[in-house]
Amino acid sequence: MKTLITLAITAMCLVACDTNSENKRIEQALNTLISKYPEATLQDIYKSFYQERFGPGHMIPNVENARNYLMSEMEQAAENTGAYFEPTGSEGKYVRIYLNAVSDGKIGAEQLLDAFVESANNVEPRPDKWADQWANIVKVIEEKQLPVKMNDELKQLLKECSEQDEAVHHSEAYNQTYRPHYRIVERNIFEQQLKPLLKE
Repeated sequence: MKTLITLAITAMCLVACDTNSENKRIEQALNTLISKYPEATLQDIYKSFYQERFGPGHMIPNVENARNYLMSEMEQAAENTGAYFEPTGSEGKYVRIYLNAVSDGKIGAEQLLDAFVESANNVEPRPDKWADQWANIVKVIEEKQLPVKMNDELKQLLKECSEQDEAVHHSEAYNQTYRPHYRIVERNIFEQQLKPLLKE
């Protein structure tokens, strides 16, 4: 009987340690995002963590359409003057590759497109619920009293989006301030195909 109780307590401790470790990673990621993008709202935080969970989105059956959209967006890429890449969320599973990496000649448009399409077509479903994950992220924000721009209406809207696994756009404030233009690439693909080129 004592052995069963000991095992149960050990299991509870392991779960608590895992949760604490995960929340610490979330807090660190949030602090980094807020520090780098002080105009970011709760909506932009949602987008970053959503991208980490779902990657680039659905499979891309028409690569030509994806290519055309990329090339049209390249016209605005010169507005990006910051880093060429940054991780999404707190797990580091996906990376945002900013289009100025292409306009600056670091990587080719086709190289980025190939990595993006491969990443989109390799997304694997996760058993846990996004709504639960998002609720925990909001909990960390509130418990740590992080300076995130939000209101009750936005908070409720994002809760409803999380329950439907819905994506959101960047906030208007974020778009106007930072002019984000990027593609999402899975980290292993990024490390193997793109990162070596960005180091040159």
